Amino acid sequence: MRNLNQVSLAGLRAVEAVGRLGSLKAAAEEMGVTSGAISQQIHRTEEQLGRTIFTRKPGGGLVLTDSGALICEGLTAGMHRLSEAIALADRDREETLTISAAPVFTEKWLVKRLNDFVTQHPEIRLRVEASEKIVDLNTSDVDVGIRVTKKVEGDVTADKLCNHYIFPVCSPSLAEQLKDPSDLARMPIVRDMHSQFTWDTWLEPLGLKSSIISQGTAYSNSSLCLEAVIGGQGVFLGWDTLAADALHSGLLVAPFRHRVPTGIAYWFVTRHGALRNKSVLQFHKWLKHKLSSDVELQEALPR
Repeated sequence: MRNLNQVSLAGLRAVEAVGRLGSLKAAAEEMGVTSGAISQQIHRTEEQLGRTIFTRKPGGGLVLTDSGALICEGLTAGMHRLSEAIALADRDREETLTISAAPVFTEKWLVKRLNDFVTQHPEIRLRVEASEKIVDLNTSDVDVGIRVTKKVEGDVTADKLCNHYIFPVCSPSLAEQLKDPSDLARMPIVRDMHSQFTWDTWLEPLGLKSSIISQGTAYSNSSLCLEAVIGGQGVFLGWDTLAADALHSGLLVAPFRHRVPTGIAYWFVTRHGALRNKSVLQFHKWLKHKLSSDVELQEALPR
C-alpha cells in the first residue's frame, strides 16, 4: 500500500464522490466543502496519478474517462470497506443504533413504540433521524433506514417488512352516516396535497370513481390531515401506521373493511453485512414483529 503515499486521500475521496454522484455540487454537499475545493482536489489527484480521470465539458460538467470509470469503481468499493471499518470502531466504543425514517412515520408510529424496544434492550442507545432525505447508508453513520417505497434502489441490503394499505378513516360520529362506500358522495373529504395515491386507488375495485366525492379541504401533509379528521372535518384516505393509534384509541374509525394495497411497502434497509451486527439484527426482528402485529390488530378492529 506504499502507492497511497503518492496520492492525497482527500483527493481520492473527491474523485470517488464526483464519480458516484455525477456532479461537483452533489459531491461538495456530501463532503461539506465548496465545489471549487472539490475541483482543486480532482485536478491535484489527476496530476499525482499522471492521467485524466474526468473529461471537462463546456459549462463545467465532468464525465468519467474509461480509465477514470475503472478507478472510481475501485475507489467506491474501497470507501465502502473504510466506512464499514469506521462503523465497527464506533460500535465498539458505544452501542448506538442510528435510524433514519420519514418524519410522519416517525412521529405517528415509530416514536410511540420505541420505549418497548428500549425496555427490551437497555444496552442499545438509539438515535433517530426524521428526514425526507434518503441517506446513503454506505457513506453515512446511519445504521438502518426505514423506507416506504415500491422498490429499494442502490447498493444496500433491503428486507420487505410488510405491505402498505390505504382505507378511509373518520370520526365515530361521521362513521354512523357511512353504511356503504357510495355514501362518501355526501361526506366532506380531507385531502393530502402531496399524497402518493388517489381515492381512485381505493374506489375503483368497488366499481366507483373519485368523481363522486368532494374536493374537500386540503392540507400540506398527512399528519395535519389526521388531526383534521380527528376533529370531525371529514373523511381521509389514511393508512396503517399513520392512523394506528387513533384507531386503537377510538378517536377514529375505519368505516369499511375494504383495504387496498398501494403497491408500496415498508422496507428495512442497511449497508451490506450490517445484519451481522447484533443491535441491527435485534431492531430488525422487533420492528418486523411490531409492524405486522399492528396490521393484524387493525384488521380485527370493529367497524
